[in-house]
Amino acid sequence: MTGRPDLTADAELQALRSELGALRERERRMALALEGSGTGVWDRDIPANQIHYSRAWKAMLGYADHEISNQLSESYKRVHPDDLAYVQATMKAHADGTTEVYEVEHRLRCKDGSYKWVHSRGKVMERDADGNALRMVGTTTDITALRGLSETLQQTVDLLTFLTDEVPGLVFCYQDDADGRGFFTYVSAGVRDIYEVEPQQALRDPAAIQRVIHPEDIPRYRESRARSASTLAPWRLDFRVLLPRQGLGWRQLDARPQRLEDGTMVWRGFITDVTERKRIEAELQLSATTDDLTQLPNRRYFMDQLGAELARMRRDGDGSAAVLMCDLDYFKTINDQWGHAIGDLGLQHFAAMLRQQLRATDVAGRMGGEEFAVLLRRCGAEAAMNFARRLQRALAASPLLVGDQKVVLTVSVGIANLHASDDDASLALNRSDEALYRAKKGGRNRVECHQ
Repeated sequence: MTGRPDLTADAELQALRSELGALRERERRMALALEGSGTGVWDRDIPANQIHYSRAWKAMLGYADHEISNQLSESYKRVHPDDLAYVQATMKAHADGTTEVYEVEHRLRCKDGSYKWVHSRGKVMERDADGNALRMVGTTTDITALRGLSETLQQTVDLLTFLTDEVPGLVFCYQDDADGRGFFTYVSAGVRDIYEVEPQQALRDPAAIQRVIHPEDIPRYRESRARSASTLAPWRLDFRVLLPRQGLGWRQLDARPQRLEDGTMVWRGFITDVTERKRIEAELQLSATTDDLTQLPNRRYFMDQLGAELARMRRDGDGSAAVLMCDLDYFKTINDQWGHAIGDLGLQHFAAMLRQQLRATDVAGRMGGEEFAVLLRRCGAEAAMNFARRLQRALAASPLLVGDQKVVLTVSVGIANLHASDDDASLALNRSDEALYRAKKGGRNRVECHQ
């Protein structure tokens, strides 16, 4: 009986030693982990205005363990002057109970005079009966490298933003979710010029873009995007916009598609203003297809339209179309008597009279000299004859005025039908030319149909 209490005491002592050893081992491991992570521990005694730093905390700034005191006033001297007020205010807010934790990013001066960026985080561990903070414990981690990487990344972002904002047009990223909801995830500042909307408005309200697209082009806009999504071919489209300030304009879209694993479609590309290019193209097209003097289509354009009409007739089985050849009578005499300048006015005057008689589906062209041709779509011989006679009457009722003198113009007309069986559209033109020859031979100012 007398030995059992001693055995119990020994066992308890052994257990305490074992637990203490385990605690020290955990402390050692924790210290190693903190040291390896570039993190130091601090423990602040608030009433005494002292703060105790771990060996790793001191080493982080290049100090030996004995080279830093526990005085809080000395600690504040290591804080960068620009950050001091922020650090003190943040710590006070937490000590007063305003915030759940103390957490800041700021700069600390190292032993060699350089500064490191650190992330400090702590919490009040003890308060008195009145709620006043007594003790605060926390960690400080060196984030200089991370901060440098962040700054480099931000510089890269700033550079890319500058470049995309300087590129003419709009750089964008557009996304269609699997549920069909489409929206912009990025637009450059060029959206202000391309669509006359602010970048944030385009991101917030994708419909703001579609509201300025020409209504007639919206179906093509949507179809081209759907086609790109189904085939993964580039999304390319020229379309019109109606803008409050710029009015009617042309835009060219070019984007590359990508389908994500969840089915989302993403397009990255750019949109440029091609209004001026379209204007030049239209002028070139007009120049290539229009007679400069009369502003009627030239021979080349007329023949293209005649060929297209023949193809339509073959496709639709509609054989009603008439071709008229018109020749101003005695035009050489007019040139000789009045001069070529007046002769040119005569051609322009006849072109105006001819244009007034045309329907929207009809085509008239100057074939050369004083010869003109007319294509009357879906028109038989009798209706063509009536057209020719109306033209002659209009010309007689409106002579060309030169000062107070009248220059009388008359026209001879030959008519022929365009047949779906014609091997070539020029055959109908040849037949109408034969009828014109008969009209001129018969006394001029006449109308003849090909038999």
